[in-house]
Amino acid sequence: MKRMKKLLTIIAVAMFAFSTANAQECKGKLKSWSYIEAQGGLQFTSTDAPIDKLLTPTVGLSFGHYFFPSVGLRLHANAWQAKSGFDQLDQYYKWKYVTTDADLLVNLTNLFSKSPKHALNVILVGGFGLNYAWDNDELKAITAQHQDLNTYLAWDDNRMSHNIRAGLRLETDVTKPIGFSLEVDANSLSDRFNSKMNDADDWMITAMLGVSFRFGQKFKKCCEKKAEPVVVPEPIPVVEPEPEPVPEPVVEKKPEPKVVTVKEQLHEEIFYVICKSDPEVGKRQMQKVADFMKRNPNAKVAVVGYADKGTGNPTLNIGYSKKRAENCKAELVETYGCDGSRISVDYKGDTVQPFDENDKNRCVIIDGDGSHEETKYE
Repeated sequence: MKRMKKLLTIIAVAMFAFSTANAQECKGKLKSWSYIEAQGGLQFTSTDAPIDKLLTPTVGLSFGHYFFPSVGLRLHANAWQAKSGFDQLDQYYKWKYVTTDADLLVNLTNLFSKSPKHALNVILVGGFGLNYAWDNDELKAITAQHQDLNTYLAWDDNRMSHNIRAGLRLETDVTKPIGFSLEVDANSLSDRFNSKMNDADDWMITAMLGVSFRFGQKFKKCCEKKAEPVVVPEPIPVVEPEPEPVPEPVVEKKPEPKVVTVKEQLHEEIFYVICKSDPEVGKRQMQKVADFMKRNPNAKVAVVGYADKGTGNPTLNIGYSKKRAENCKAELVETYGCDGSRISVDYKGDTVQPFDENDKNRCVIIDGDGSHEETKYE
């Protein structure tokens, strides 16, 4: 009986391990998740004093959820101290604040990349909320000593104002539970936030490092239950009759191969319509140039850009022709895998007009001479 229990225990543990491993194999692309994050860093509120005298510490706490790999929302709060001052007096004052925001998060890396995994994610931040400030006693003491200052700027009561935010985050791979981030935000607040009036919103710039914990990950299903293998019975052997003798085939004399050198010339004209070209025509012509260079491994190609006299001026046109020629070379190298050392680039602006029709002179002309060996049979 004991042996039977032990055997059943071993079987149960093995089945559990197999099901866990199988479930992990079937985990698909990350679909959504939540996170909580703590941040710490520095901030300064812009004024007419040096930035190094305005830096103060700030901390943040947020809770967020990504509904899709590229779009999420968060509730964010950061607080501690803000600082301003009078540079002509070399006197500065601090006060306390807390800012709460509802932010939209757009993951640019997931939005534009086809790969589901990245070592680093670039995220745009944008949102709005409220700011609350208090404890402005240091400014009150300064204004009491200097009656010539604009003392009416020093607010007595606690201040409540709007906050509009835009920023950028760099964040480590979101598929792991623990993540790290660097976030820089620009916050637009009430003109009275730093107790100075300049007929424009005050700006608070924050830079914070963060540690986050991700949870509640959901994945797209990617596996289906595997069908049981079908056992096919072995066929009954069939006794084949002895084959009749086949006469030996008559061997025909094959033609002798001969290697010959084939010379080839390339000439392509790509036309533009006010800095643009027909993309389908350009693709076909670029493919012809790439095929020519592959067939003729020693061939060199000259790319020359032109511009028409009827549009722009000589200074602009030399730039247009240069850009057209350089873009053609870059496309041949990056898209079609051509050897850039075999491609020369020149540009004429509107000093040379290869065509009588004005609009045709917005063009790039590609020329080349090459040769390659081919095997022919006589």
